[in-house]
Amino acid sequence: MNTEFRPGEVVYIIIRNPHAQDVAHVQQAAIVENPDNPNELALFSHEHYYPISDDFAIFQTEEEAESAYQAAFGSVDDGEYYG
Repeated sequence: MNTEFRPGEVVYIIIRNPHAQDVAHVQQAAIVENPDNPNELALFSHEHYYPISDDFAIFQTEEEAESAYQAAFGSVDDGEYYG
């Protein structure tokens, strides 16, 4: 994981649905200052802040995220979709 993020940077993450853990998708997020701790950075996506941690696969480009997603979960097209 690249730990040298800058506030305002746009990244892509693979995130699991908190209501259905067998569902994951690629989502765009912004790197922002953590509102609860201004000395830390956080991910901001869909009106929520997430602390940056190893729980998130963070990628610089959407293509990198999609490639990692395909490797981890397969795709709908090839019948190997797992998430």
